[in-house]
Parts: sequence; C-alpha cells; structure tokens
Amino acid sequence: MSNLTTELDQRLQAYLWSVSLREPPLYQRLREETAHLPEHNFQVAPEQGQFLALLVELTGARRVLEIGSFTGYSALWMAGAMPEEGRMVCCDVNETWTGIARRYWEEAGLGDRIELRLAPAMDTLDGLLADGAAGTFDLAFIDADKANYVHYYRRCLRLVRQGGLICLDNTLWAGRVADPDDHAPETEAIRAFNALIHEDPAVSLSLVPIGDGLTVARKR
Repeated sequence: MSNLTTELDQRLQAYLWSVSLREPPLYQRLREETAHLPEHNFQVAPEQGQFLALLVELTGARRVLEIGSFTGYSALWMAGAMPEEGRMVCCDVNETWTGIARRYWEEAGLGDRIELRLAPAMDTLDGLLADGAAGTFDLAFIDADKANYVHYYRRCLRLVRQGGLICLDNTLWAGRVADPDDHAPETEAIRAFNALIHEDPAVSLSLVPIGDGLTVARKR
C-alpha cells in the first residue's frame, strides 16, 4: 500500500459523500445557491463543513469565532453543532454575501446564535481583545484574505482558550504552495503562514488534506 494520500476524482468524491456526508437539505440549498455566484469557490466543501461541525461537537465548543463568512455555509454547520446557549462571532466585510448568510441562518433557526460583525476582521479581533475576550473562545475558523493569515492567527491564538482549536482553510492552495515557480502574493502568504505555524511551539497541529487543505491547531 502507498503511504501517499489517496487523490479524489469525481467518482471517489461522490462515493465519499454517499457514505459520509449528512448534509441537511437547507445547507444543500445554500451551497447550490452559492454555486451560482462568480466567487463560488470561496465556499468550503460540504465534507469540510461537516468536519468543522464534528470539531465543534468534539470540543464542546460554546464560543466560536469565524473570520470570513462569505454566504454563511461553514457558520451554518458550526452553529448547528453548538448547544442552544452557544454563540458565534462572524467577521466579514461584504453585505451582499452576508445578506444571503443571514437569510439562511434565520431559516435554520440559528440567527440568535450568530453575531455578524461587518468590519475589517483585524478591527473586530483587536476590539475583542480590548474588551477582555482573550481566552474566551473554544474554536476559531479562519477563511479570509490570505495576506493577513499570520496576523489573524496570532490574534486568534490570544482569543482562543488553552486546549481550544484554530482552524485555517486553503493551506494547500490548490497545490500552488508546492510549485517553486509560483510567487503570487497569496501563495507566498500561505507559504509564510505554513512555515510559521509548523515551528510554533504554542500549538499542536495537523494539516488535513480535506477541501483545499485545512490546518487544525490546538492551543497548548
């Protein structure tokens, strides 16, 4: 047997969904509506959304922070996995995309669990720290502009409690991080982040080859 990760073609992807994915019809509707947007590739894969929900359940997360909510698909999965008293803070800057998100959050009965903050994420994170929120979040999910991944990570490391998780999407960047000829700013930003967290003694980590690569770090 090979020690390489199995590559997913369309047939194997369909099989994976058939034996693993438990996507509620409402979530599927949001995913399909989002597929019509020019930026549809911003949305996490359904198996990744379900994996994030499992992480919420495993950690018993009651306070979740999301940086980059797009149309709200990943937030649906995570908020739906939290207990009734659970609360999410979602950071985004786009009113059009988050307008779609709000509609589905409300339809799912999760609107009261999710606080959307429409502002640059760095401002929101710094505001949370200034308000004494350090160490109060159980899980943070970062899926926003790649240039700021290092800055988002460092702030989330302060906001998440000891034993909490920080998850970051797109850390395989469609394979471009392994292309020595690719020096695009976003590619270099993800390379820099991957190198930084790999050497960071503050966390335990694993880069999981799900979706476009999901780094899962546990704060020590």
